[in-house]
Amino acid sequence: MAISHRFRNAAILAIDISLAALSVPISLALRVGFDGLMERFDLTVLATGIFIGIATVTIFFSRHGRIAWRWVSVDDAILLARTAALINLIFLAVLFLTTRLDGFPRSFIGINILCLGGLFIGSRLVFRLWHERQPGFAKGAPKDQQLNVLLIGATDEAEAFIRKMSRVDAAPYHVSGLINADNERPVGSRIRGVKILGGLNEIGPILRRLRGRGAHIGHLILSDPSLKGEPVKKLLELTEEEGIRLSRLPEMSQLQNADSNRITVQPVNVEDLLSRPQARLDRSAMAALLTGKRVLITGAGGSIGSELVRQIAAFTPSQLTLVDASEYNLFEIDGEMARRFPAIERQALLVNVRDRKSLFETFDREKPEIVFHAAALKHVPLLESQPSEAVLTNVMGTRNVADACTAHHVQMMVMISTDKAVQPVSVMGASKRIAETYCQAQDIRGREQGGTRFVTVRFGNVLGSAGSVVPLFQRQLEQGGPLTVTDPRMTRYFMTIREAVELVLQASTLRDTMLEEGGGIAVLDMGEPVNILDMARQMIRLAGLQPDKDIEIEITGLRPGERLYEILFQHQEALVNSSHEAIMLARPRVPEEAFVGKMLDSLIEAALKSDHQHTRELLERILPDFATRADRLENQEASSAFPMHDDPSA
Repeated sequence: MAISHRFRNAAILAIDISLAALSVPISLALRVGFDGLMERFDLTVLATGIFIGIATVTIFFSRHGRIAWRWVSVDDAILLARTAALINLIFLAVLFLTTRLDGFPRSFIGINILCLGGLFIGSRLVFRLWHERQPGFAKGAPKDQQLNVLLIGATDEAEAFIRKMSRVDAAPYHVSGLINADNERPVGSRIRGVKILGGLNEIGPILRRLRGRGAHIGHLILSDPSLKGEPVKKLLELTEEEGIRLSRLPEMSQLQNADSNRITVQPVNVEDLLSRPQARLDRSAMAALLTGKRVLITGAGGSIGSELVRQIAAFTPSQLTLVDASEYNLFEIDGEMARRFPAIERQALLVNVRDRKSLFETFDREKPEIVFHAAALKHVPLLESQPSEAVLTNVMGTRNVADACTAHHVQMMVMISTDKAVQPVSVMGASKRIAETYCQAQDIRGREQGGTRFVTVRFGNVLGSAGSVVPLFQRQLEQGGPLTVTDPRMTRYFMTIREAVELVLQASTLRDTMLEEGGGIAVLDMGEPVNILDMARQMIRLAGLQPDKDIEIEITGLRPGERLYEILFQHQEALVNSSHEAIMLARPRVPEEAFVGKMLDSLIEAALKSDHQHTRELLERILPDFATRADRLENQEASSAFPMHDDPSA
């Protein structure tokens, strides 16, 4: 390896010295003409000899061998041009000291800097063009073994992909054209010889035109990472009509590091279809809340909890305390933090929020300033037959965390809630609504006494969370179907986990009047509800299959505790806009704190005895709007038996 390396450096030195020698007669010929060159042949030979000696020493110390000819860059070109200029300046000094430039044209220096620099850079550029098989240099790839594709988006990713595919004859893809995603580049312009054929609304005619020329496109590949949402839905419909696949390029880092024949395009996922434009985020306010603070997260290994840990860690808190009852989940997120944020002090603690004593000991030892409470049991059908378990974690666990925050003078507790707490039809939803109520009551008391601030954030389903519909459909697809949908009318709100957590952090920074008065709930804007049957069909299409032909969809009927339509607000909630466009504020009628405590004592006592029947009865007594079937309360206004505080915003 060392011999090969020395040989390569010697070869490059020899080539560059030869180019330097060649540059002298070329530059003189450009200045005095060929006849003048022949008349001054002796001077030319002498000048060339001196120039070669200077060039040899200068090139050797300039380390041209470190420049990879295959990947010569602009920075490399600047270095080569500087070397050419330095050789000529030294040559000028030597001639001046020896001959005072008698008989030698002074303009030679300027001409030779351009000539030698051009030879240095041009030789490497020609090699790179040959290596990358650019038009005019290609040997002719076996087109019958390549898949013709169109790239959607004239981006850096598209340029990198085209470059990779041009480097080897056996590349799996042949890029037949580019489609403008943003219409910023003119139609007809080229990227590495590949022509931009039109915009997104012209893909159909473009495909037919190419097909008429014998170029059958097998893939549309998204090369614009920002292209998501409605445009991707339309592209999916188009590709289904045309009988071709829709895919996405891997990330830029993967493109740059992969071998040309090992780049694999990725299937478009359901997040690409449902993603919305990035919400405006006040990151300076988030940093003011979290940077340098001691932060504790319960449920730190769960879907929401782990993303909270990642995003909070990016704001460099002084300490992170990760609390979870699952050993595996806690091990995973702790290991990830060790790799990504090794400088942040952290503790990973196996603590169940049901265990009040251990929780208080944890707070006493770690002294958190900000607490995010994401620990919960959330699987609706599973909890219907075990209401005591839902109450012990979602109600008693929340009360334990809230009481620990109050007792240890925590600055703020943020509780993660759910849209299923609104007019609940499931045990899970009812338990979360009672947890909301307890935090609201504590928030009102904290405002009055200058204590802990409690922020409750409510949102719908998150894509890809454990046990949610998307991973279920993915598993069913891998098994060949069928995909199971409970009811063709069922809709749900969705957002990505990343987006949900960003907005949770944003909601934690709000200082709107309703929140400052106490008892308010921040509700994230979930966009439009998504029909689950439509989602199932889209996921089948994303897999390159046809619904009801390749993969069946089976309607199974509502499961216990499920409802057809999710709602984000109760009818009697006072709903107002917040200072952030993606967050709404609501204030459900808040019960008196003493009454809340009394009812929770009875409820938890029944749950501790695993008396499921009595626990359910108490849930229904505390929340008369709680029903066990979705069709009983779809359009019925909720009521409550709690004695309520007066609502100042009503």
